[in-house]
Amino acid sequence: MKEIIAYEMSFKGEIPRGGDIDCIPFREKYWTEYMRIYNNCFYEMRKALEIEPINFYSDYSQMKDKADSTYLYLQDGVIAGAVSCYGNELDDLIVSKKFQRQGLGQKLLLWGMNRIKEQGYDEIILHAAEWNETAVKLYLKNGFTIKNKEKIC
Repeated sequence: MKEIIAYEMSFKGEIPRGGDIDCIPFREKYWTEYMRIYNNCFYEMRKALEIEPINFYSDYSQMKDKADSTYLYLQDGVIAGAVSCYGNELDDLIVSKKFQRQGLGQKLLLWGMNRIKEQGYDEIILHAAEWNETAVKLYLKNGFTIKNKEKIC
């Protein structure tokens, strides 16, 4: 495994406008499609950083503890994107390749931020690999600041 630098990022304050989508709670019937999209979204990063397994998800048992905190955005009945909200932490923001470069990542980010704020949290945190420059730029653009930079390995 190569050296991995991760940022812990924090958001406090007024959430920017633009999270005008409706997400639904994850259901097991979406597992196969979710697994494919998730593995596809993180494939290049995991391969470049030599993180094994490169395809993280392979069995529904890996998702069971996360399912209640994961939300899906569907377009025409298929998963366009997803985001997970664990307490005050936003995680696993993914957008299907077919729907990328259309502003959906930002909408999912804002939706997740609003979901966390509705739960009563003042601070929202997330973690992003330095390698994932696109995600880091998105988070910074939407008011997150880098709270901590750490070397994972």
